[in-house]
Amino acid sequence: MAGKSSSWKLIAEAAILAILVAAATLPCAISGDGAPVPATKSAVKHWFQQNVQPAASRKDLDPDLVEAEKGEPKIIKVKQDGSGDFKTITEALKSIPKGNKKRVVVHIGGGTYNEKVTVDRTKPFVTFYGSPNDIPTIVFSGTALKYGTVDSASLIVFGDYFIGANLIISNSAPRPDGIMKGAQAVAVRVSGDKSAFYNCRILGFQDTLLDDKGRHFFKDCYVEGTVDFIFGDAKSIYLDSEIHVIHGDQEAMITAHARKGTDEDAGYVFLHCTITGKGGHAYLGRAWFPYSTVIFAYTEMSEAVRSEGWSNDKHPDYEKTLVYGEYKNTGVGASPDGRVKFAKQLSDAEVKPYLSLGYIEASKWLLPPPNH
Repeated sequence: MAGKSSSWKLIAEAAILAILVAAATLPCAISGDGAPVPATKSAVKHWFQQNVQPAASRKDLDPDLVEAEKGEPKIIKVKQDGSGDFKTITEALKSIPKGNKKRVVVHIGGGTYNEKVTVDRTKPFVTFYGSPNDIPTIVFSGTALKYGTVDSASLIVFGDYFIGANLIISNSAPRPDGIMKGAQAVAVRVSGDKSAFYNCRILGFQDTLLDDKGRHFFKDCYVEGTVDFIFGDAKSIYLDSEIHVIHGDQEAMITAHARKGTDEDAGYVFLHCTITGKGGHAYLGRAWFPYSTVIFAYTEMSEAVRSEGWSNDKHPDYEKTLVYGEYKNTGVGASPDGRVKFAKQLSDAEVKPYLSLGYIEASKWLLPPPNH
């Protein structure tokens, strides 16, 4: 009996070990939050493909998203020459029914669309797709003076599960001169939950990107601006993207995050990004609110970044609650010498929660970039 018990024990242990090994080899997108982003930038592409797979191979997506992705998506073609279903993006959006439950791809032909576009909250699962070989431009000239800051955006996204791919989105309002009130102008406002942008150029000056609320993901994107040009209260990851500081202002602020208390689950994380520009006048972030949370990891920082790195925005009382962290960044702008005391060079343990796609619960909703 003792011999048989030992044999069964060995068999059981071997079976458990086999299950564990098999589980370890499953794609991270299926097994949960996934492995942390690799330290080497050249490995990011493979890591992303392993962690973010098509919906058909996923087992943990939101149920509503699973239903939305079943079968082929509905494709609406927008072409200015009249050869598509509509000539404007706004007309195409009007054709999508309220309460939409299936993926709808608005395929936008090349050209410049001078429109103020809004994706309504009642219309989730919308994709804006531009051909990577003929990228369309959405442009408008709205200012805070006319619309209010948050509603000045050329593209406003309220709908959940939005995807934007291969787009140029611009606010063409003149550069603020520091004298005229209400000159700030938003290019993109993202207020829906679980939204992703791939290979998009977001162009403006002050307040370029209102990364407003919800969980968002930006990959292979380009964002430029001057003051507070990435701002809001969202929880977002920026991966392998270029953040360009436009030269010419006395001061520039890349981020102005609006986390207001410990009960808010929000923050911006920049992974393997590059900060370009010159002049040594840009802060990585300013303390717009007391719990402002911004992390830069594996990011190359040019001379555009000021040696002190961060601003308390004349709120020294915020310094104990701000979460401003840096981890293994490179470039002349990344030197820890001269950094303010309330920012932190993070340890391996401290940075760990920010290095995974689990930070935005991506396994539940993030899909790879569309190809149609």
